[in-house]
Amino acid sequence: MTILRTSDEAHQWGRELAPTLAAGDVIALCGQLGAGKTQITRGIVEGMGSNAAVTSPTFTLVHEYLDGRLPVFHFDFYRMETAAEVIGIGWDEFLTEPGVIIVEWADMFPDLLPSGTRWFHLEAKADGSREVVESHESLT
Repeated sequence: MTILRTSDEAHQWGRELAPTLAAGDVIALCGQLGAGKTQITRGIVEGMGSNAAVTSPTFTLVHEYLDGRLPVFHFDFYRMETAAEVIGIGWDEFLTEPGVIIVEWADMFPDLLPSGTRWFHLEAKADGSREVVESHESLT
């Protein structure tokens, strides 16, 4: 378990996670609105050496950051209603790409994520901090 006290700490935590990632890794970020999923993603993308301006792909569904050590494919399942919609945007093809996949709201369709996915569950605490727990499966 990790405690992130500020958005800057969430960003830095993502930066520190980035060097541990390899092509084919899938990162699942779960937690309520405002839990820090996008801030962590910004850190990961920056830690990969990308200069891209990272935003949540809530309306575009996937953003691609191709200018770092590895390509990063950033998904947001929040507005997806069915697994068929996720598959329809090319999910299966992205899983074969030689990059890192980050999925916000991954717990909405946990069966679509491959074995070996690293699940990070973020929980906002009363003091404004975020608790991050890693698991090897969805906790939902």
